[in-house]
Order: sequence, then structure tokens, then C-alpha cells
Amino acid sequence: MSFLFSSSVLRAGTGLLALSLSAALFAAEKPAAGSGPIIPTVITSKTLDMRSTDTETHAIFDHNVVVTGNNMRITCDHLDVLASRLGDKEATVGTLDKFKTLVATGHVHIVQGDRDVTCGRAEVFPLENRVVLTESPVVIDSSGPYVAKGTRIILLRGERRLFGDNIEMTGPPIKDLGFDKEKPMQSPVLSK
Repeated sequence: MSFLFSSSVLRAGTGLLALSLSAALFAAEKPAAGSGPIIPTVITSKTLDMRSTDTETHAIFDHNVVVTGNNMRITCDHLDVLASRLGDKEATVGTLDKFKTLVATGHVHIVQGDRDVTCGRAEVFPLENRVVLTESPVVIDSSGPYVAKGTRIILLRGERRLFGDNIEMTGPPIKDLGFDKEKPMQSPVLSK
């Protein structure tokens, strides 16, 4: 996976630098052999505040945030990203290794495959293959079809699994299992 950040403003430390990061490509983990082309994760926003320590890079994206990646698109108002850092510890912006967390807030909309998600907050844990949705989450899966709503919904990567709290699930209709009032009642068949 590769990462590409794009923003009109980068705040580094206490200074304000006006630069475009649209060409800044950070190398990361290589895909498994035969898994297809490398698809970078691209994050765009109006503003970016990014800081690095010796081991981590913390980036805060604000206003019109769009994340696109491997079969995924996230839009939101605010995105807080924490990633592992490799390489030169003295570099202003280090080489990113792996995303640890992505926390999207404000009008969150996630589209991935046949799933469409809306909520107020989405916490993505790529290393755990888990997404936690809160603040009125709604998951629409057109393959079911079903719609899930709740106070907290958790999605697990690769398992097509969904679980959570206070869930309301709407799915396809179930065949009427009642009886025809016009039809005479039949005696039950008893097995011997």
C-alpha cells in the first residue's frame, strides 16, 4: 500500500508552510505476489496539520476530506490519522510504514464494494481489520439486501460480518407463514 496526501496547506511544528503535497508519495508495505497492482491510498482535504516523532506520524485533515484506496472511498469533515514511521528520524516528514488508525468524524460516508455506510464517527483499525461505527450508523448492503442501524456497529474485513449494539435490521421480505382463512382446517398428520 502507498500513501498520497494532498492539501493546500501544511502546518509543520509551529510554522505555516504553503505547499502542495499532491506529489508526495510515501512508500509502505508491498502487496502480496500476484495480488494485482499497487493502489495508493490518497487523502485530500482543504487543510492538513502533520507532525512526526521518531516512531509515528500524526496527520489531521480538515474540510472536504476524501480518502480513496483499494476498493474504498471515505468522505468526512475531519480525519485524524496515526501511522508508523520509518527511516530518517531527523526528516521533517518521515516515510510512513502502516496506518495504525484513521478516525473520521462529521458527515462520514464510506463506500466499499456493495456496502454503503453513513455515520457521525468511524474508527478504522487496519492492523486489526476492524471498523467501529458510532453516532447514528447506518449500513446498507445491497448484496443482501439489508439495512442495519444501531448505536454502535462493528464491521470486520473479509468476513462480511456485522455486529453491534441496539441493532435494527431490515431485510428482504419473509414468505407469509400464516394460513388461508378461506381454506378448511386439516387434521395434523401424526407420525408413527
